[in-house]
Amino acid sequence: MADSQINAECPYCQQVMTVSRMTCHRCGIDVEAPFPTARLANLPTEHQRFIEIFVLASGSLKEMAAQTGVSYPTVRSRLDKVIAALREEIGRTQQAKGTILDAVSEGKLSAEAAAKLIKSI
Repeated sequence: MADSQINAECPYCQQVMTVSRMTCHRCGIDVEAPFPTARLANLPTEHQRFIEIFVLASGSLKEMAAQTGVSYPTVRSRLDKVIAALREEIGRTQQAKGTILDAVSEGKLSAEAAAKLIKSI
């Protein structure tokens, strides 16, 4: 299986794109639905690559600076940007869960439907 990188950003407006179609290359069947994505997958590709390098450097910013040839303060600044973006993504997810739970408490949504929606976030 080939390793393919999916950019979660729209090339036109830079908003987060969603996975909506999956194909089985063996039998040719297609499934279309709004598939959930992981929080890290919703980050820009640049941030995802930073996280990969961070993990491979065992979380050492000093090691990352040496491997990438940039200064420690630059690496630290990039980490701060990744952290901010991830916090924003977590905030969006938590806000969606809160909205779903509010709908249940107001009787607008069943608990079963809410559970399915929350699992898909």
